[in-house]
Amino acid sequence: MKAEPAQRHEIPAGAHLAGGRRIAKKPPRARKHPSLEFSDIDPAKWREYPEVLVESLWILGKRDSYGPHSAEYWGNFVPQIPHQLMRRYTKPGDVVLDMFSGLGTTMIECRRLGRNGLGIELSPEVAARSRELVDKAANPKRVRTSVLVADSTAPAVVARARRELSKAGSKAADLAILHPPYFDIIRFSKLPGDLSNAKDLDAFLLKFRGAVRNATALLKPGRFLGLVIGDKYAGGEWVPLGFECMDVCRKEGLSLKAINVKDMQGNERGKGKAENLWRFRALSQGFYLFKHEYVMVFQKPAAP
Repeated sequence: MKAEPAQRHEIPAGAHLAGGRRIAKKPPRARKHPSLEFSDIDPAKWREYPEVLVESLWILGKRDSYGPHSAEYWGNFVPQIPHQLMRRYTKPGDVVLDMFSGLGTTMIECRRLGRNGLGIELSPEVAARSRELVDKAANPKRVRTSVLVADSTAPAVVARARRELSKAGSKAADLAILHPPYFDIIRFSKLPGDLSNAKDLDAFLLKFRGAVRNATALLKPGRFLGLVIGDKYAGGEWVPLGFECMDVCRKEGLSLKAINVKDMQGNERGKGKAENLWRFRALSQGFYLFKHEYVMVFQKPAAP
């Protein structure tokens, strides 16, 4: 009798032998990109976001004049900066905290992008004007934006800010933005809490540290803080104010994610003869003219 040929047992694709048994492999899990935890940008679809900056040199061009944005205030904030930070580090419905809100630039961008926002402003007059401007901004997503008159460097601001944030459904922010005075380059007010009135650099950094500490306390673990700052000259010497402030943030436990350099030329009005004078002084005295600011990004440690 002719023996039957041995049967071949095909192992299905995706299975392997273990101890003589066939074990089917589980299908691989779809990988979730970490950025989807803090933004609605999907890195796998990166071609769909050409307007989102990922390079460290920011050439922003002319100041965005969207809606009620106003350039009437000294040291006014360029709207593209909070816009970019919100696109990278928040989702619609998240809460954004601006510790030096000025004329409400960040709050206007919050309405534009559908984020809730809380601004903290030291000057009652500036805060009142900012509310007027923000109220003119379209609010199609019906987000909540408010401006609190308070000293962002004082410890007492944390409890007050938490109460305001809770009205937007959260006691902590998803993104904090700090655009403080650049020490004494521009005197913004005569208020004693104004950073631009600090008697010296050490006093400025001490008060600035209070603002960073408060912002960190109000920020959710694992989320981001954006610092917009420039340098200055004093006594014929370049003062690296931006890096001094960076050091403060790191000492407060924040990790540095990026140092972006923003080009200022597209946002300055022509200075005519004054520009020629400064060029002469630069050439004759051996220094360079400021044409940049820093947009530094930090991250708060995740919860243990």
